[in-house]
Order: sequence, then structure tokens, then C-alpha cells
Amino acid sequence: MFAKLLAWITAGVVSGTPLLFGTSGEILTEKSGNLNLGVEGMMYMGGAFGLAGAFYYEQAAGENANGIVAVVIALLCAFLAGAFGALIFSFVTITLRANQNVTGLALTILGTGVGQFVGEYMRINVGGYVALSNEMKGVFSNSPWPAALRELPVVGPLLFNYNVFVYIGIVMAIAMAVWMKKTRAGMNLRAVGESPSTADAAGINVIRYRYLATTIGGGISAIGGMVYIMTTAGCVWNHTGLSGVGWLAVALVIFCLWKPANTLWGAALFGVLTIMYLWVSIPFIPRQLYKILPYVVAIVVLVLVSMRQKRENQPPAALGTNYFREER
Repeated sequence: MFAKLLAWITAGVVSGTPLLFGTSGEILTEKSGNLNLGVEGMMYMGGAFGLAGAFYYEQAAGENANGIVAVVIALLCAFLAGAFGALIFSFVTITLRANQNVTGLALTILGTGVGQFVGEYMRINVGGYVALSNEMKGVFSNSPWPAALRELPVVGPLLFNYNVFVYIGIVMAIAMAVWMKKTRAGMNLRAVGESPSTADAAGINVIRYRYLATTIGGGISAIGGMVYIMTTAGCVWNHTGLSGVGWLAVALVIFCLWKPANTLWGAALFGVLTIMYLWVSIPFIPRQLYKILPYVVAIVVLVLVSMRQKRENQPPAALGTNYFREER
């Protein structure tokens, strides 16, 4: 029983890692006051371009392909794809001052379409499934730690049996939390999200902070899509696999109360709930009902957060509001 529970937890952590990146990127974006609902589209782009980068690198390098180089290329391609989508969103909402909700939904449609196009284009070109070699799949999916650490009782599976993206995500979330709380730039970003007019009067460049936070946040979210394709989907393009993951990441932002550190346990919890149907079987409950648990939890948390009056648990005051300097 304990072994099964331990296996479920470790599998949940891996399953929640795409959400860790998707949620962290959106938190960075929303801390600037921008509400980008295009996370789903950016994750699709990240998944398609990340796989494309690693796939074509392996095809070109052949037997000389290096796993570390493939991981770096996949990360870079995914980040750039998501950052480009977020840059479009930034230009339309910050410079042209279009409605953020409408623009985010449009980015979801655009990004999903672009990701589907790239994935299907690769599939048609190779005449079948777009997949990495088994050896390269192991680089993306297996633990980077030596067997001696992975085989330690209890501690091994809990700490050393994950793929490299789990550890990258943990370091990123902690670094983001420290940066927002302890650095001048991080505090400036939070000021922009709370009151852009006050931040502007204090000499903070509101436009620059919003552009940078939204663009970098979009790139981080897109990495989540790449992680999903490279781990959960087994390094094989799946045009339906990412459906709903981006929206779950947006909901998880609320669950984590816009705090990057909370994404560490929030993503793991949602990962455990997402795969619950594979590990828990109650005769009179259809397995399909387990799949909606993360969304039910997100709705309950949304209601509870709206009822609580603590300011630190509320979204940035200027979230979703375009800034017009002339109205300052």
C-alpha cells in the first residue's frame, strides 16, 4: 500500500511539472497587471516547436547527437515560440491597448493552430509519427541522478527519481519567488501590477516592465507544453494531448494565490489529482469523474479566494486593466 502511494505521488509530481512551468509563467505575467488567457496556445506552440527542435537536431546529428544539447535546444525553441506569442499579445494590449481578455482568447486560438500546423507538418514530412529515438527519449524522461541515489529506500523515489525538468522547475519557482520579494526589480514589477500610475510617478517604466514580464512569462509557460510532449506524451507529437492543460495552469494561478513558491506544491497536487483515475478505483464511481477533480478544486478555491478579504491573497489590483498614461 505504501509503495503504491509513493509511486502515485512521484508520478503526480512528474505529471504536474508542465503545470509548474505554465503557472509560473502566467504568475510572472499577471504580477505586471497583464492577464494573458493565451496560455493554452503558448503551451501548444512550445510543445510543437520544442519537439521540432530536438527532432531535427537528432536527425541532423545522427549518431553524434548529444542528449544535453537536445534538451537545451528543446528548451530554447519552446521558450522562443511562447515568447513570440506573448510579444504579440503585449504589442496588441500594451501598445495598441486592446482588450486583454479578447486578445488572450485570440492568442489561444492562434497558438493552438500554429502548434497543430507545425506538428502535422512534421508528421506529414516524415510520413508517420514524429518521435525521438529511444535513447534520446531516455534523456528527456529518465532521472539524471546516479542509480545509487535513485535506489535509496523512500528517499530515492521521493527526491531523485524525476526527470531533469522537475529540478529545473523547482529552481525556477524558488528563484522567481526570491526575485519578486527581495530584489528592486521584483518589487518594481509588483508595484506596476498593483498601481501602474503610482509606479509611473515614481519613475518606474511601466511599459518596459509589462513587456518584459509578459514576454518572459509566455516563454516560461510554453516550456510547460514542451515538457508535456517530451515526458507525458513520450516525445511523440500528440495533437490532442495538450488540450485543457493551459486552462488548468490559468486556474492554478488562482489556487496558488499568485505566489510562485506555492506552485511547487500546487502543481504537484494538481498532478496527483490529474492521474488519480489511474491509481484509485471505486466501483460505483466512473473513472471519468476523477478527471474533472482538478477543475472542481480550482472552482472551489476561486470561490473561497473571492470570499476572503486578505489583500495578500488577492490578485494584483490592476490585473487586466490597460494603462493610459495620459489619465494618470
